[in-house]
Amino acid sequence: MFTGIVTHLGRIRRVEGSTDRRLWIASALAYEAVPLGASVAHSGVCLTVVEKAAGAHLVEASAETLARTTLGDWGEGTAVNLETSLKLGDELGGHFVFGHVDAVAQVVEIEPVGDSWRLAVALAPELAPMVAEKGSIAVDGISLTVNAVHADRFELMIVPYTWEHTTLAERAVGDRVNLEVDMLARYVARQLEGPTDHGRR
Repeated sequence: MFTGIVTHLGRIRRVEGSTDRRLWIASALAYEAVPLGASVAHSGVCLTVVEKAAGAHLVEASAETLARTTLGDWGEGTAVNLETSLKLGDELGGHFVFGHVDAVAQVVEIEPVGDSWRLAVALAPELAPMVAEKGSIAVDGISLTVNAVHADRFELMIVPYTWEHTTLAERAVGDRVNLEVDMLARYVARQLEGPTDHGRR
């Protein structure tokens, strides 16, 4: 479980494998406090730390993860938003985030507005019922507030601090991002679907 508050930026140091991948990620994480087996959110994807070295850690990703997230796009030098898992008693600065990506979407517009940035992201029909104006959404693991929702996109207003301290500053129109909708919105939408025949014989 995470909060969508990015604490560190990492950089992919090395990628190994093709069908399944092993990725070494360099960062300034306090590795003495990150045990082997710990869950760390990598641009919204929950991955397990399987090895550590000086200033870097290793994670593994299956073909399923590569297919359902932007992780398959990552190469040497790619910037990654990092957040260690939430601990009991930690401040909840964003919103509850699982680290399970619901969809990959494309950035369709980036526009400076004063010192901030307006970001528009394509909205798939299946996610539309779970994205609401002033609601929360995680974009590449960043907890953000939805500024506006349209038929085929939603908009975000990114303040300078978030822009400069996350991977958003490196995004361009056409880039793909990981999306995770707010878990409350997911369950409300599921309830509104009504009963199903799941589990019946």
